[in-house]
Amino acid sequence: MIDPTICAYIFSAFSVAIVIFQFALALGVPWGELAMGGKFHGRFPPYMRVAALVQIVLYVFIMLVVLTRSELVFNQYFESSKFAIWFVVVLFAVGTILNIITPSKKERKLWAPVSIVLLACSVIVAIS
Repeated sequence: MIDPTICAYIFSAFSVAIVIFQFALALGVPWGELAMGGKFHGRFPPYMRVAALVQIVLYVFIMLVVLTRSELVFNQYFESSKFAIWFVVVLFAVGTILNIITPSKKERKLWAPVSIVLLACSVIVAIS
């Protein structure tokens, strides 16, 4: 079996990359076609920039759930993480499906593989 601690580190590394990407979108970097189904070519409009900031908070929280479940941080919340990790798994299962069926070819090529890795890592951490 794959080491869940390694999976937690992989999950975290990908999450940090996603947070950086979302922060760039929030700052107005013209990568809109790589997110949200490719609906926004170029820069996100202001309300989507706010949404990118909200996603940053969510990704950090999700990463902390995975790291807690792996006993790498916040050990006092380990019991709670046993339940929370399954929300992470479901979230990434749905996210993987959405990234596979997105109408944006560029988004699909970039984020579908990332979503699959995140899903696999979260499942491994959840069942450990």
